[in-house]
Amino acid sequence: MKLTSYWLDTSRPFASGAESPIEGHYDVAVIGGGITGSSAALTLARKGARVILLEAETIGNAASGRNGGMCNNGFAQDYGMMSEKLGREAADTLYRAFDTGVDTVERFVREENIDCNFSRVGKIKLAAKPEHYDKLARGQELLAAHVDPDTFMVSRADLAAEIGSDRFYGGLVYKKSAALHVGRYVRGLAEAAARHGVAIYERTPMTGLKKAANGHVVDTPKGRFTAGQVLLASGTSHTGPLGWIRRRIVPVGAFLIVTEPLPVDLLDKLTPRRRNAVDTKNLVNYFRTTPDNRLLFGGRARFAVSNPASDEKSGTILRAALDETFPELRQTRIDYCWGGMVDMTRDRLPRAGERDGVFYSMGYSGHGTQMSTLMGTIMADVLDGRAELNPWKDFDWPAIPGHFGKPWFLPIVGAYYRVKDRFQ
Repeated sequence: MKLTSYWLDTSRPFASGAESPIEGHYDVAVIGGGITGSSAALTLARKGARVILLEAETIGNAASGRNGGMCNNGFAQDYGMMSEKLGREAADTLYRAFDTGVDTVERFVREENIDCNFSRVGKIKLAAKPEHYDKLARGQELLAAHVDPDTFMVSRADLAAEIGSDRFYGGLVYKKSAALHVGRYVRGLAEAAARHGVAIYERTPMTGLKKAANGHVVDTPKGRFTAGQVLLASGTSHTGPLGWIRRRIVPVGAFLIVTEPLPVDLLDKLTPRRRNAVDTKNLVNYFRTTPDNRLLFGGRARFAVSNPASDEKSGTILRAALDETFPELRQTRIDYCWGGMVDMTRDRLPRAGERDGVFYSMGYSGHGTQMSTLMGTIMADVLDGRAELNPWKDFDWPAIPGHFGKPWFLPIVGAYYRVKDRFQ
Protein backbone atom coordinates (compact mmCIF):
# COMPACT_ATOMS: atom_id res chain seq x y z
CA MET A 1 0.00 0.00 0.00
CA LYS A 2 1.40 3.37 -1.02
CA LEU A 3 0.99 6.26 1.42
CA THR A 4 0.75 8.75 -1.42
CA SER A 5 -1.97 10.35 -3.52
CA TYR A 6 -3.22 8.09 -6.28
CA TRP A 7 -3.78 11.17 -8.45
CA LEU A 8 -0.22 12.42 -8.10
CA ASP A 9 1.28 8.95 -8.45
CA THR A 10 -0.57 8.30 -11.73
CA SER A 11 0.06 11.63 -13.46
CA ARG A 12 3.19 13.13 -14.98
CA PRO A 13 4.92 15.68 -12.74
CA PHE A 14 4.92 19.27 -13.91
CA ALA A 15 7.93 19.64 -16.19
CA SER A 16 7.96 23.27 -17.37
CA GLY A 17 9.19 25.09 -14.29
CA ALA A 18 11.62 27.98 -14.37
CA GLU A 19 15.11 27.51 -12.93
CA SER A 20 16.79 30.90 -13.23
CA PRO A 21 17.19 33.29 -10.27
CA ILE A 22 14.14 35.50 -9.75
CA GLU A 23 14.46 39.22 -10.38
CA GLY A 24 12.78 42.09 -12.18
CA HIS A 25 9.17 43.18 -12.27
CA TYR A 26 5.98 41.25 -13.00
CA ASP A 27 2.46 42.49 -13.51
CA VAL A 28 1.07 39.83 -11.15
CA ALA A 29 2.58 37.40 -8.64
CA VAL A 30 0.39 34.38 -7.90
CA ILE A 31 1.20 32.58 -4.64
CA GLY A 32 0.19 28.91 -4.73
CA GLY A 33 0.41 26.28 -7.45
CA GLY A 34 -2.90 24.52 -6.97
CA ILE A 35 -6.00 24.85 -9.12
CA THR A 36 -6.80 28.44 -8.06
CA GLY A 37 -3.29 29.69 -8.72
CA SER A 38 -2.82 27.77 -11.96
CA SER A 39 -6.18 28.80 -13.42
CA ALA A 40 -5.65 32.43 -12.39
CA ALA A 41 -2.15 32.51 -13.86
CA LEU A 42 -3.39 30.94 -17.09
CA THR A 43 -6.25 33.42 -17.40
CA LEU A 44 -4.03 36.40 -16.65
CA ALA A 45 -1.42 35.28 -19.18
CA ARG A 46 -4.13 34.90 -21.82
CA LYS A 47 -4.97 38.55 -21.17
CA GLY A 48 -1.35 39.50 -21.90
CA ALA A 49 -0.10 40.00 -18.34
CA ARG A 50 3.46 39.13 -17.29
CA VAL A 51 2.87 36.60 -14.52
CA ILE A 52 5.01 34.69 -12.04
CA LEU A 53 3.64 31.80 -9.98
CA LEU A 54 5.36 30.64 -6.77
CA GLU A 55 4.71 27.19 -5.31
CA ALA A 56 6.28 26.23 -1.99
CA GLU A 57 6.34 22.52 -2.87
CA THR A 58 5.32 21.10 -6.26
CA ILE A 59 2.37 21.80 -8.53
CA GLY A 60 -0.77 20.18 -7.13
CA ASN A 61 1.01 18.81 -4.06
CA ALA A 62 -1.54 20.15 -1.57
CA ALA A 63 -5.36 19.91 -1.62
CA SER A 64 -5.62 20.21 -5.41
CA GLY A 65 -3.89 16.86 -5.90
CA ARG A 66 -5.18 15.09 -2.80
CA ASN A 67 -8.96 15.23 -3.06
CA GLY A 68 -11.58 12.84 -4.43
CA GLY A 69 -11.40 14.01 -8.02
CA MET A 70 -15.02 15.16 -7.89
CA CYS A 71 -16.26 18.24 -9.72
CA ASN A 72 -19.67 18.69 -8.14
CA ASN A 73 -22.29 21.37 -8.54
CA GLY A 74 -24.53 22.38 -5.66
CA PHE A 75 -23.91 23.34 -2.05
CA ALA A 76 -22.45 21.02 0.56
CA GLN A 77 -25.20 22.38 2.80
CA ASP A 78 -28.97 21.95 2.40
CA TYR A 79 -30.36 24.31 -0.25
CA GLY A 80 -33.40 25.21 1.85
CA MET A 81 -31.20 26.13 4.80
CA MET A 82 -28.95 28.25 2.57
CA SER A 83 -31.99 30.05 1.15
CA GLU A 84 -33.23 30.89 4.64
CA LYS A 85 -29.79 32.05 5.74
CA LEU A 86 -28.80 34.10 2.69
CA GLY A 87 -32.11 34.86 1.01
CA ARG A 88 -33.43 33.06 -2.07
CA GLU A 89 -31.86 35.40 -4.63
CA ALA A 90 -28.38 35.25 -3.07
CA ALA A 91 -28.57 31.47 -2.60
CA ASP A 92 -29.57 30.98 -6.23
CA THR A 93 -26.72 33.21 -7.42
CA LEU A 94 -24.17 31.23 -5.44
CA TYR A 95 -25.68 27.89 -6.48
CA ARG A 96 -25.34 28.90 -10.14
CA ALA A 97 -21.72 29.86 -9.47
CA PHE A 98 -20.98 26.22 -8.61
CA ASP A 99 -22.69 25.21 -11.88
CA THR A 100 -20.51 27.69 -13.74
CA GLY A 101 -17.46 26.25 -11.98
CA VAL A 102 -18.12 22.80 -13.46
CA ASP A 103 -18.64 24.40 -16.87
CA THR A 104 -15.35 26.30 -16.52
CA VAL A 105 -13.42 23.11 -15.73
CA GLU A 106 -14.92 21.50 -18.84
CA ARG A 107 -13.99 24.57 -20.92
CA PHE A 108 -10.35 24.56 -19.76
CA VAL A 109 -10.08 20.83 -20.44
CA ARG A 110 -11.35 21.36 -23.98
CA GLU A 111 -9.47 24.57 -24.82
CA GLU A 112 -6.11 23.46 -23.42
CA ASN A 113 -6.49 19.81 -24.45
CA ILE A 114 -5.93 18.51 -20.89
CA ASP A 115 -6.11 14.71 -20.79
CA CYS A 116 -7.81 14.19 -17.41
CA ASN A 117 -10.79 11.87 -18.06
CA PHE A 118 -13.38 14.61 -17.49
CA SER A 119 -16.87 13.08 -17.57
CA ARG A 120 -20.32 14.38 -16.57
CA VAL A 121 -21.26 11.35 -14.49
CA GLY A 122 -23.44 13.23 -11.99
CA LYS A 123 -23.46 13.08 -8.20
CA ILE A 124 -25.76 11.25 -5.83
CA LYS A 125 -26.18 12.40 -2.24
CA LEU A 126 -27.08 9.31 -0.23
CA ALA A 127 -29.38 9.39 2.80
CA ALA A 128 -27.59 7.74 5.72
CA LYS A 129 -30.85 7.62 7.73
CA PRO A 130 -34.56 7.53 6.75
CA GLU A 131 -35.13 11.06 8.08
CA HIS A 132 -32.23 12.30 5.96
CA TYR A 133 -34.10 11.16 2.85
CA ASP A 134 -37.11 13.27 3.83
CA LYS A 135 -34.89 16.32 4.26
CA LEU A 136 -33.21 15.70 0.90
CA ALA A 137 -36.61 15.40 -0.77
CA ARG A 138 -37.80 18.72 0.67
CA GLY A 139 -34.62 20.40 -0.53
CA GLN A 140 -34.86 18.85 -4.00
CA GLU A 141 -38.41 20.14 -4.41
CA LEU A 142 -37.12 23.65 -3.83
CA LEU A 143 -34.11 23.09 -6.07
CA ALA A 144 -36.23 21.90 -8.97
CA ALA A 145 -38.65 24.77 -8.60
CA HIS A 146 -36.09 27.56 -8.33
CA VAL A 147 -32.59 26.82 -9.57
CA ASP A 148 -31.82 23.25 -10.70
CA PRO A 149 -34.53 21.28 -12.54
CA ASP A 150 -31.89 18.67 -13.47
CA THR A 151 -31.99 17.20 -9.95
CA PHE A 152 -34.19 14.26 -8.97
CA MET A 153 -34.83 11.89 -6.08
CA VAL A 154 -34.19 8.14 -6.06
CA SER A 155 -36.18 6.11 -3.55
CA ARG A 156 -34.69 3.28 -1.54
CA ALA A 157 -36.70 0.83 -3.63
CA ASP A 158 -35.02 2.12 -6.80
CA LEU A 159 -31.55 2.69 -5.37
CA ALA A 160 -30.03 -0.49 -6.81
CA ALA A 161 -29.96 1.25 -10.19
CA GLU A 162 -27.56 3.77 -8.66
CA ILE A 163 -25.64 2.04 -5.86
CA GLY A 164 -25.09 -1.64 -5.08
CA SER A 165 -25.38 -1.25 -1.31
CA ASP A 166 -28.23 -1.64 1.18
CA ARG A 167 -26.59 0.83 3.56
CA PHE A 168 -28.60 3.85 2.33
CA TYR A 169 -32.22 5.01 2.27
CA GLY A 170 -32.40 6.73 -1.11
CA GLY A 171 -30.67 9.73 -2.59
CA LEU A 172 -30.67 13.01 -4.47
CA VAL A 173 -29.03 13.12 -7.91
CA TYR A 174 -27.33 16.20 -9.35
CA LYS A 175 -26.92 15.50 -13.07
CA LYS A 176 -24.50 18.37 -13.84
CA SER A 177 -21.66 17.07 -11.65
CA ALA A 178 -18.53 15.54 -13.15
CA ALA A 179 -15.54 13.36 -12.32
CA LEU A 180 -11.96 13.84 -13.49
CA HIS A 181 -8.37 12.76 -12.86
CA VAL A 182 -7.51 15.74 -10.71
CA GLY A 183 -3.74 15.14 -10.77
CA ARG A 184 -3.63 15.35 -14.53
CA TYR A 185 -5.99 18.33 -14.42
CA VAL A 186 -4.01 20.56 -12.04
CA ARG A 187 -0.70 19.69 -13.66
CA GLY A 188 -2.28 20.21 -17.09
CA LEU A 189 -3.46 23.67 -16.04
CA ALA A 190 0.06 24.58 -14.95
CA GLU A 191 1.56 23.27 -18.19
CA ALA A 192 -0.96 25.37 -20.12
CA ALA A 193 -0.06 28.44 -18.06
CA ALA A 194 3.63 27.86 -18.79
CA ARG A 195 2.87 27.57 -22.52
CA HIS A 196 1.18 30.96 -22.32
CA GLY A 197 4.29 32.51 -20.78
CA VAL A 198 3.82 32.21 -17.00
CA ALA A 199 7.11 31.81 -15.10
CA ILE A 200 6.37 28.98 -12.66
CA TYR A 201 8.78 28.30 -9.80
CA GLU A 202 8.32 25.11 -7.76
CA ARG A 203 9.90 24.68 -4.30
CA THR A 204 9.95 28.47 -4.05
CA PRO A 205 7.99 29.79 -1.07
CA MET A 206 7.16 33.43 -0.61
CA THR A 207 9.17 34.43 2.45
CA GLY A 208 8.44 38.15 2.52
CA LEU A 209 5.83 40.57 1.20
CA LYS A 210 5.66 44.33 1.60
CA LYS A 211 4.22 47.30 -0.22
CA ALA A 212 6.33 49.35 -2.60
CA ALA A 213 5.88 52.35 -4.87
CA ASN A 214 5.22 50.13 -7.89
CA GLY A 215 3.12 47.53 -6.06
CA HIS A 216 4.77 44.93 -3.84
CA VAL A 217 8.21 43.58 -3.05
CA VAL A 218 8.23 39.78 -2.85
CA ASP A 219 11.06 37.81 -1.26
CA THR A 220 11.87 34.19 -2.05
CA PRO A 221 14.91 31.92 -1.49
CA LYS A 222 15.65 32.36 -5.21
CA GLY A 223 15.62 36.13 -5.26
CA ARG A 224 13.62 39.30 -4.75
CA PHE A 225 11.27 40.81 -7.32
CA THR A 226 8.49 43.34 -7.57
CA ALA A 227 4.91 42.81 -8.71
CA GLY A 228 2.18 45.26 -9.51
CA GLN A 229 -0.41 42.97 -7.92
CA VAL A 230 -0.34 39.85 -5.72
CA LEU A 231 -2.92 37.07 -5.57
CA LEU A 232 -2.82 34.66 -2.62
CA ALA A 233 -4.07 31.22 -3.63
CA SER A 234 -2.34 29.47 -0.78
CA GLY A 235 -5.14 27.64 1.02
CA THR A 236 -3.88 26.00 4.21
CA SER A 237 -0.23 26.92 3.64
CA HIS A 238 1.79 27.65 6.77
CA THR A 239 4.67 29.05 4.72
CA GLY A 240 5.28 32.78 4.50
CA PRO A 241 3.75 35.90 6.09
CA LEU A 242 0.10 34.80 6.03
CA GLY A 243 -0.93 35.23 9.66
CA TRP A 244 -4.18 37.06 8.82
CA ILE A 245 -5.27 34.17 6.60
CA ARG A 246 -4.31 31.49 9.13
CA ARG A 247 -6.65 32.93 11.76
CA ARG A 248 -9.56 32.47 9.36
CA ILE A 249 -8.79 29.11 7.72
CA VAL A 250 -9.14 25.85 9.62
CA PRO A 251 -6.99 23.09 8.08
CA VAL A 252 -9.03 19.87 8.37
CA GLY A 253 -7.70 16.49 7.30
CA ALA A 254 -9.44 14.59 4.53
CA PHE A 255 -8.39 10.99 4.05
CA LEU A 256 -8.75 8.56 1.15
CA ILE A 257 -8.06 4.99 0.14
CA VAL A 258 -8.08 3.42 -3.33
CA THR A 259 -8.51 -0.27 -4.06
CA GLU A 260 -6.71 -2.45 -6.51
CA PRO A 261 -8.27 -2.52 -10.02
CA LEU A 262 -11.67 -4.24 -9.90
CA PRO A 263 -13.52 -6.35 -12.48
CA VAL A 264 -15.85 -4.26 -14.60
CA ASP A 265 -18.81 -6.55 -13.87
CA LEU A 266 -18.30 -5.96 -10.12
CA LEU A 267 -18.20 -2.19 -10.62
CA ASP A 268 -21.33 -2.47 -12.73
CA LYS A 269 -23.02 -3.90 -9.64
CA LEU A 270 -21.56 -1.50 -7.08
CA THR A 271 -21.71 1.77 -9.05
CA PRO A 272 -23.87 1.08 -12.13
CA ARG A 273 -23.85 4.71 -13.33
CA ARG A 274 -20.34 5.54 -12.08
CA ARG A 275 -21.65 8.60 -10.26
CA ASN A 276 -19.78 10.53 -7.61
CA ALA A 277 -21.39 9.52 -4.31
CA VAL A 278 -21.44 11.26 -0.94
CA ASP A 279 -23.49 10.47 2.16
CA THR A 280 -25.36 12.81 4.50
CA LYS A 281 -23.34 12.22 7.69
CA ASN A 282 -21.42 15.00 9.39
CA LEU A 283 -18.35 12.74 9.33
CA VAL A 284 -18.97 12.28 5.65
CA ASN A 285 -17.92 9.40 3.40
CA TYR A 286 -17.70 9.65 -0.38
CA PHE A 287 -16.69 7.34 -3.18
CA ARG A 288 -16.29 7.05 -6.94
CA THR A 289 -14.57 4.89 -9.53
CA THR A 290 -11.21 5.87 -11.01
CA PRO A 291 -10.31 5.86 -14.72
CA ASP A 292 -8.52 2.51 -14.32
CA ASN A 293 -11.48 0.78 -12.57
CA ARG A 294 -10.53 1.13 -8.93
CA LEU A 295 -12.84 2.32 -6.18
CA LEU A 296 -11.83 5.47 -4.32
CA PHE A 297 -13.33 5.81 -0.84
CA GLY A 298 -12.73 8.84 1.34
CA GLY A 299 -14.02 11.08 4.08
CA ARG A 300 -13.49 12.77 7.43
CA ALA A 301 -12.36 9.54 9.05
CA ARG A 302 -10.78 11.51 11.90
CA PHE A 303 -10.72 15.20 12.74
CA ALA A 304 -6.94 15.34 12.62
CA VAL A 305 -4.09 16.72 10.58
CA SER A 306 -2.60 14.71 7.73
CA ASN A 307 0.78 13.03 8.14
CA PRO A 308 1.90 9.48 7.33
CA ALA A 309 0.94 8.04 10.74
CA SER A 310 -2.39 9.89 10.80
CA ASP A 311 -3.15 8.89 7.22
CA GLU A 312 -2.58 5.21 8.00
CA LYS A 313 -4.81 5.35 11.10
CA SER A 314 -7.50 7.04 9.05
CA GLY A 315 -7.08 4.47 6.29
CA THR A 316 -7.96 1.72 8.77
CA ILE A 317 -11.19 3.54 9.67
CA LEU A 318 -12.02 4.09 6.00
CA ARG A 319 -11.37 0.42 5.24
CA ALA A 320 -13.97 -0.56 7.84
CA ALA A 321 -16.47 1.91 6.35
CA LEU A 322 -15.77 0.59 2.84
CA ASP A 323 -16.39 -2.99 3.98
CA GLU A 324 -19.65 -1.95 5.66
CA THR A 325 -20.81 -0.15 2.52
CA PHE A 326 -19.70 -2.83 0.05
CA PRO A 327 -19.22 -6.22 1.78
CA GLU A 328 -18.14 -7.69 -1.58
CA LEU A 329 -14.85 -5.79 -1.22
CA ARG A 330 -13.74 -7.21 2.15
CA GLN A 331 -10.98 -9.25 0.56
CA THR A 332 -9.95 -6.51 -1.87
CA ARG A 333 -6.44 -5.11 -1.63
CA ILE A 334 -5.96 -1.42 -0.83
CA ASP A 335 -3.23 0.04 -3.05
CA TYR A 336 -3.25 3.70 -1.95
CA CYS A 337 -3.89 5.54 1.30
CA TRP A 338 -3.26 9.25 1.78
CA GLY A 339 -4.51 12.44 3.35
CA GLY A 340 -4.66 16.13 2.58
CA MET A 341 -5.65 19.32 4.33
CA VAL A 342 -8.94 20.98 3.39
CA ASP A 343 -9.11 24.76 3.86
CA MET A 344 -12.33 25.12 5.85
CA THR A 345 -14.01 28.38 6.76
CA ARG A 346 -16.32 28.68 9.73
CA ASP A 347 -19.46 28.64 7.56
CA ARG A 348 -17.99 26.27 4.91
CA LEU A 349 -18.26 28.92 2.18
CA PRO A 350 -15.30 30.32 0.18
CA ARG A 351 -13.82 33.75 0.69
CA ALA A 352 -12.29 35.99 -1.96
CA GLY A 353 -11.45 39.66 -2.13
CA GLU A 354 -8.74 42.21 -1.35
CA ARG A 355 -7.06 43.25 1.89
CA ASP A 356 -4.39 45.96 2.14
CA GLY A 357 -3.85 45.81 -1.61
CA VAL A 358 -3.34 42.02 -1.68
CA PHE A 359 -5.94 39.82 -3.36
CA TYR A 360 -6.94 36.35 -2.13
CA SER A 361 -9.25 33.43 -2.94
CA MET A 362 -9.50 30.27 -0.80
CA GLY A 363 -11.60 28.49 1.83
CA TYR A 364 -13.41 26.16 -0.58
CA SER A 365 -14.21 23.77 2.28
CA GLY A 366 -14.14 20.53 0.34
CA HIS A 367 -15.71 21.80 -2.90
CA GLY A 368 -12.55 23.12 -4.42
CA THR A 369 -12.12 21.63 -7.89
CA GLN A 370 -14.92 23.52 -9.56
CA MET A 371 -14.98 26.62 -7.35
CA SER A 372 -11.20 27.08 -7.36
CA THR A 373 -11.19 26.89 -11.16
CA LEU A 374 -13.99 29.43 -11.38
CA MET A 375 -12.43 31.75 -8.81
CA GLY A 376 -9.07 31.63 -10.53
CA THR A 377 -10.70 33.00 -13.68
CA ILE A 378 -12.84 35.49 -11.77
CA MET A 379 -9.94 36.83 -9.72
CA ALA A 380 -8.07 37.50 -12.96
CA ASP A 381 -10.94 39.86 -13.82
CA VAL A 382 -11.10 41.28 -10.29
CA LEU A 383 -7.43 42.22 -10.60
CA ASP A 384 -8.45 44.12 -13.75
CA GLY A 385 -10.90 46.17 -11.71
CA ARG A 386 -14.02 44.01 -12.06
CA ALA A 387 -14.67 43.47 -8.35
CA GLU A 388 -18.41 43.16 -9.00
CA LEU A 389 -17.83 39.74 -10.61
CA ASN A 390 -16.70 38.21 -7.31
CA PRO A 391 -19.65 36.18 -5.92
CA TRP A 392 -18.14 36.30 -2.41
CA LYS A 393 -17.46 40.05 -2.34
CA ASP A 394 -20.12 40.84 0.29
CA PHE A 395 -19.13 38.11 2.76
CA ASP A 396 -17.26 39.32 5.83
CA TRP A 397 -14.49 37.13 7.20
CA PRO A 398 -13.90 37.55 10.93
CA ALA A 399 -11.12 35.67 12.67
CA ILE A 400 -12.06 32.45 14.48
CA PRO A 401 -11.79 33.10 18.23
CA GLY A 402 -8.84 31.29 19.78
CA HIS A 403 -7.50 30.09 16.42
CA PHE A 404 -4.00 31.17 15.37
CA GLY A 405 -3.15 28.58 12.73
CA LYS A 406 -2.82 25.25 14.53
CA PRO A 407 -6.26 23.59 14.82
CA TRP A 408 -6.01 22.52 18.49
CA PHE A 409 -9.79 22.14 18.68
CA LEU A 410 -10.20 19.47 15.96
CA PRO A 411 -10.58 16.51 18.36
CA ILE A 412 -13.37 18.38 20.17
CA VAL A 413 -15.14 19.13 16.88
CA GLY A 414 -14.75 15.51 15.79
CA ALA A 415 -16.30 14.23 19.02
CA TYR A 416 -19.21 16.65 18.60
CA TYR A 417 -19.92 15.46 15.06
CA ARG A 418 -19.69 11.80 16.06
CA VAL A 419 -22.42 12.45 18.63
CA LYS A 420 -24.54 14.28 16.04
CA ASP A 421 -24.17 11.41 13.57
CA ARG A 422 -25.34 8.94 16.20
CA PHE A 423 -28.41 10.82 17.35
CA GLN A 424 -29.50 12.89 14.32
